[in-house]
Amino acid sequence: VQLQASGGGLVQAGGSLRLSCKASAIIFSASNTDWFRQAPGKQRELVARITTGSTNYADSVKGRFTISRDNDKNTVLLQMNSLKPEDTAVYYCHAFIGKDYWGQGTLVTVSS
Repeated sequence: VQLQASGGGLVQAGGSLRLSCKASAIIFSASNTDWFRQAPGKQRELVARITTGSTNYADSVKGRFTISRDNDKNTVLLQMNSLKPEDTAVYYCHAFIGKDYWGQGTLVTVSS
């Protein structure tokens, strides 16, 4: 398994979750690692990206989500705070090294 995502679950609006994406060493060494999400009936969208020295976020999550890397554990983290019902989706970690690598997805459900 190249990417393995975990940490999803059910949380009330306003709550927090932390997603983890453990990567193989080769994948983790890629310059960009992303979190995408796909809500029911919607297209997959980029949520956050971390490169060497910078991060980028979708406007809808700015100020609430934080992407980071744990180099000791080859893990990319997504801290999600102040969750809203519209954040409900399957979240996927992703990396690109010559081709796309996707984690298996982890479901986040935010109740109102």
